[in-house]
Amino acid sequence: MSHERIEIDLPLSKVYELLSNPVDFPNFLERIDSVDRINSQTFEYKTTINGETFHWTTNLIDNLRNTRFAWITINGNLNQTGTIRFTPLDNGNRTRVEFSLDYRTFFGDPSEGLASFMEQSADQLVKDLESFKKLAESDSFKEGSLKPTEEVTA
Repeated sequence: MSHERIEIDLPLSKVYELLSNPVDFPNFLERIDSVDRINSQTFEYKTTINGETFHWTTNLIDNLRNTRFAWITINGNLNQTGTIRFTPLDNGNRTRVEFSLDYRTFFGDPSEGLASFMEQSADQLVKDLESFKKLAESDSFKEGSLKPTEEVTA
């Protein structure tokens, strides 16, 4: 399990907007090749590790606007769970983001490449959050291109 936090110099509502659509995760999660929306709660992820393609489907389990966003894997050949928590700072002008991400296999021990991928997740998440911070604070996400998902109550 990787758990990192970062402070973003943007209001909470804007940070939530930028992080609440998994389709946009490949913009800053370097090791995710693509995420496609199946419906308002379901997303298909894809990545390649040592030449092997991994696909998994997640469902949103928690989407509390401006508070928390979480998902679990429901099928695929890689198991990923994630939670993003948002905390307003400085009277709402800045935001603390706490991002937890976990990868596991569904059955048995992972291959050497997948084991390495999972072991490097914590260090990679630090880099990915720095990338997100840079993109968000520089307004590199195109205005209006990131639309928050519909609210889901678990």
